[in-house]
Amino acid sequence: MPSRPVVEVASNVFVMTSERYTTTSTMVRGGDRLFLVDPAWTVPELESIVAWAAAGSLRVTGAFATHAHHDHMLWHPEFGDAPRWATARSARLAVDWRSELTEQLGDDFPPEWPNPLDGIRPLADATIPDPFGSDGAHEQIDLVEHNGHAPGHAAVWLGERGVLLAGDMLSDIELPLPFFPDDLPAYLDALDRLAPVVAQATVLVPGHGHPTERPMERLDADRRYLDDVLHGRDPDDARRALKGMAEAHAKIVEIADALRAG
Repeated sequence: MPSRPVVEVASNVFVMTSERYTTTSTMVRGGDRLFLVDPAWTVPELESIVAWAAAGSLRVTGAFATHAHHDHMLWHPEFGDAPRWATARSARLAVDWRSELTEQLGDDFPPEWPNPLDGIRPLADATIPDPFGSDGAHEQIDLVEHNGHAPGHAAVWLGERGVLLAGDMLSDIELPLPFFPDDLPAYLDALDRLAPVVAQATVLVPGHGHPTERPMERLDADRRYLDDVLHGRDPDDARRALKGMAEAHAKIVEIADALRAG
């Protein structure tokens, strides 16, 4: 049985939340097939997903990594050889940043496991091809690509289910993180790109944090926070008191100050 609880947040959309940084793994079921988004994080947690899938006689037929950060490009060998997609830019960065990303994996994973970065394929289109296999259920899964938080980042839109998998955006436990590169305009553009889909969503799952049935509240909170910072106001945002966010806020203020001065 899974060591972490698996919660169904919408019809046949399941989320497991890691003990590490409240990282979410999403499993989308289509018949007896599974499409994974950002499976994470520890070996026992990845093994929990393997065990959960086996208990339901479910086979992994596809996966997507929302962006080129090591905690979103993880994999368990027993997931098999299903195609693992990322945007073309994220896939390229996984190659360019291979040394750094591999170092960030540290000693978390058995040395006999393949490097998880090796299985990432670039996706040329904005739609996942055959998420449940060519002989499985047909379902359109679309991407909203942007450069907020990371170049080539993409949210996953399960339009038929009304679920938006936001990657490292729209979190209830993290402030907006427009770092590496430090690009606030790109982050604001990302929020604008996400807005039409957020307005349609009935459930939003962030890459770190908790799913919500009020997606627009997450978007509004990020826009209010950034608007305050950009106009030199002191934001009233409860996330500032959470772990690591005081430092993040200070950096965002520094970036905003530089934009106003420039």
